[in-house]
Amino acid sequence: MKRRTFLTAFAAAVAAPAAASAAQFKLTIDNGKIPEKVFYAKKINKKVPDALTIEKSLSAPPAMKIKPSMKGSVKDVKRRRALRHIAPSIEIQAINFAFGSPRISSNQHWKVEQIAEAMHNMLGHNPHELFLIEGHTDAVGSYTANQVLSERRAASLQRVLTEYFGVPYHALETVGYGEEDLLVDTPYADWRNRRVTLRRITDIVYQ
Repeated sequence: MKRRTFLTAFAAAVAAPAAASAAQFKLTIDNGKIPEKVFYAKKINKKVPDALTIEKSLSAPPAMKIKPSMKGSVKDVKRRRALRHIAPSIEIQAINFAFGSPRISSNQHWKVEQIAEAMHNMLGHNPHELFLIEGHTDAVGSYTANQVLSERRAASLQRVLTEYFGVPYHALETVGYGEEDLLVDTPYADWRNRRVTLRRITDIVYQ
């Protein structure tokens, strides 16, 4: 009798954690959540800045106080690196440009949507906000080819922002810098250099 009681208690002890896990799993499924999937999504999304992060970065004040004599035209900002780098900015490396390509595939539009949402929020507060989209490449290939490619990447992002997400065309300027401004100083192919940089240049240009 004692042996039977022991076995019954042992079986109950083994079954309890399994039952709890099953109940927890059922609750997870009933709530439409699968822990592995959620964890995977969060891990991937860490690479993609959300709208709030982008807005906070671009809404920051310039790196220094801007005197009226320091401001310039849009052309000046594109040409003068020192002036341009005063403006608040954020690097967008999450948009995966294929080697030698300016194309932003439709399965990446959700990433661009984060940029669009941030810009819409800022334009809602100040309709005169002006953003500069900089295109960049890695150092593989000729200087001329990389310059053209970087310009096309900036224009590609501008097109998706305006045509798919309704960001006003007049709020966006584009420029390409080819391989001039590498994040990773290497002559080899590196995805981190194939990127766009966003800058809010409202404070440094004549309005």
